[in-house]
Amino acid sequence: MRRSRFLAGIAVTAMLALAACGGGGGSGGDQGGGGGSKDDGTLTVWTTEDVAERVAAQQKIMDAWSAKSGTKVKLVAVAEDQLTTVLTSAAAANDLPDVIGALSLNGMNQLRTDELVDPEAAKEIVDGLGADTFFKRTLELTSVDGEQIAVPSDGLSNLLFYRKDLFKAAGLPDPKTYDDIQNAAKELHKGKMAGIVAATAPADSFTDQTFEWVALANGCQLVDDNAKITLNSPQCQEALNFYANLIKESSVKGNQDADTTRATYFAGNAAMVMWSSFLLDELAGLRNDALPTCAQCKNDPEWLAKNTGILTQIQGPSGPKPAAWGEVVSWNVLKDANPKTKDFVTYMMSDGYLDWLGIAPEGKMPARSGTSANPKEYADGWTKLSAGVDKKELLTKVYPAEVLNTIVASSGSFERWGIPQGQGALSAAVAGQYVVPQALAKMLNSGASAADAANEAQKGAEQVQKDLGG
Repeated sequence: MRRSRFLAGIAVTAMLALAACGGGGGSGGDQGGGGGSKDDGTLTVWTTEDVAERVAAQQKIMDAWSAKSGTKVKLVAVAEDQLTTVLTSAAAANDLPDVIGALSLNGMNQLRTDELVDPEAAKEIVDGLGADTFFKRTLELTSVDGEQIAVPSDGLSNLLFYRKDLFKAAGLPDPKTYDDIQNAAKELHKGKMAGIVAATAPADSFTDQTFEWVALANGCQLVDDNAKITLNSPQCQEALNFYANLIKESSVKGNQDADTTRATYFAGNAAMVMWSSFLLDELAGLRNDALPTCAQCKNDPEWLAKNTGILTQIQGPSGPKPAAWGEVVSWNVLKDANPKTKDFVTYMMSDGYLDWLGIAPEGKMPARSGTSANPKEYADGWTKLSAGVDKKELLTKVYPAEVLNTIVASSGSFERWGIPQGQGALSAAVAGQYVVPQALAKMLNSGASAADAANEAQKGAEQVQKDLGG
């Protein structure tokens, strides 16, 4: 997914086995791979927010902390697809950073597996800020067996975008359930209009993330509470059957990814699209390289946004409750980090927090709702931030307040495979090997049944678990 911050697909386990030999905060280092500089007191920060304008915005926030604390900060932007290589090199040179920011749950769990992070530092920071000022779910997702591993900073949500005008004209209800989605997709799939577009590419984390949301909505889990793989459960077979039939009957031909699904919806040729909250600024015509191109959009760049409904949760027939899916990224303090690191992260989660969220608010929903004195300070502040790249606009000028409030509140109800059961490392490895997307592709391209696809996914995940020593 464009601008996503997921580590699925990288060989983190192998990388971290090597990285475990290094300590946090070595000496020196160049852009793209330098570690901490303890000798001169410099604090080294790695960030996976590596887009140029975001790096500049982060540097400005960190410069403000440096001026206040008297401690120099070296900011190193690392592209996520290069993180394996950079971490391995830094570990070999005993040159790891003091802290890594904007790290996904998969990445956090792998760092924890190889004992690179400092859970005590994370707990101290969270306790100092006030655990009750965070969305509870973000703390749960960044914990393992009750131990706080990292400090959750922000997140993005998967969303279902749908054409309100088309739904109203057809007398269709909002697509909140499997049945609602399937019925609407069939009804609106005609001519150039696809009923829905969603990820199907078999070697793409976008597909993995999208299907995981659909699966969770139906009570389909990667593992049970005893860490037994459950991808061949009736709930998972039902989810696979729903997704595959939805695509085959009411979508476009060929593999779909982030770019193609966005382009189809933006052209006005799809009634629904499953995407992340990063679509919000583009949908509003605020990014020149991804503008809506529908006929009505030529005279009004915000037309599509005005005529789009947004849902954060969906529910399948076997799901115990509606499910929201999201990625939570965090600050990860490494072992033997500069003693000032905890003060730095505390600043980034307080005085510098709204500036941090403002780097890209459409994909950085607050993990911390407010302070003890003002419990909704950051949740309310987020809705008033300006989004966009080539053009900036207040989110409140584009989207209704109730929609924005629902999106920001979704951080408190994110569901994820494996992580609540203490199997975050397994979840990361299964995602990284595209176990489920490849099984789904066989249903779409070869006519495999849901039972066959579920059994294939089951065997693939069991093999990954065995390889991890489970």
